[in-house]
Amino acid sequence: MEPILSIRDLTKTYKGGHQALKSVSLDIRRGEIFALLGPNGAGKTTLIGITCGLVNPTSGTVLADGHDVVHDFRAARATIGLVPQELTTDAFETVWATVCFSRGLFGKQPDPALLERILRNLSLWEKKDSKIATLSGGMKRRVLIAKALSHEPRILFLDEPSAGVDVELRRDMWNVVRDLRDAGVTIILTTHYIEEAEEMADRIGVISRGELILVEEKASLMHKLGRKQLTLHLQDALHAIPQALEGYGLSLSPDGLSLVYSFENEGGRARITALLRQLNESGVAFRDLETSQSSLEEIFVSLVRGAA
Repeated sequence: MEPILSIRDLTKTYKGGHQALKSVSLDIRRGEIFALLGPNGAGKTTLIGITCGLVNPTSGTVLADGHDVVHDFRAARATIGLVPQELTTDAFETVWATVCFSRGLFGKQPDPALLERILRNLSLWEKKDSKIATLSGGMKRRVLIAKALSHEPRILFLDEPSAGVDVELRRDMWNVVRDLRDAGVTIILTTHYIEEAEEMADRIGVISRGELILVEEKASLMHKLGRKQLTLHLQDALHAIPQALEGYGLSLSPDGLSLVYSFENEGGRARITALLRQLNESGVAFRDLETSQSSLEEIFVSLVRGAA
């Protein structure tokens, strides 16, 4: 199946010489949730701007559902919905009026039934006659999503979709995004909440200093790059790691009551049995043990540091 969004050798150099994007190539699959992660200034906003026709590329191509975003702008833009990070809404319009207006901007015929369905799915129907200025921050962000969906796009960009939203509303927003994906909309989101990508994304891309340094299935990324740790809580404090255990790369807690064994692959996991046997032979008794795996945030930080 051909990708719904195909980016090839995309570069952007602004006046003054700043190179925001450096030969970025990326394919987005139909019906997936793709999370684009990167620190401030990494190039995320520029990439979204070019794809949505708001910024001109220096070189390279972007095809949105087969339409070139530069040479076939109107057709390409009609396939894309954009939910910006800023809460830019028509404050003194009603929810219904602003969503109807957004649909009309794309030359779409009025379709009250469709718009009602969108507002109901976003829990906005009861607010349809309310002025946007009277809504909470979370509701305003839902209105932005409704506006972006009003012309029935097949690709939806969410730029920091839960910025400024409390924890409860953030999780509601995640459910909305999943429902959109289930309805056939391809979602590309940028986020500073790493847990958001960890919770929702099918694939993850990491961009740093204008370069796409990694694109990976989330599960594969966590498996390959996520460090695992086995923590042994000892019965008696150790002053130092016994010589017989030095080959395992253990670390001893400051109070001497915990030993930590870090491993990254199947081979490391297989050594746990040998480690436990060696502990017993060395007379080191433990009262409990626990395992943990590094989070996506820790993986992201290590990747960005490595690319710096």
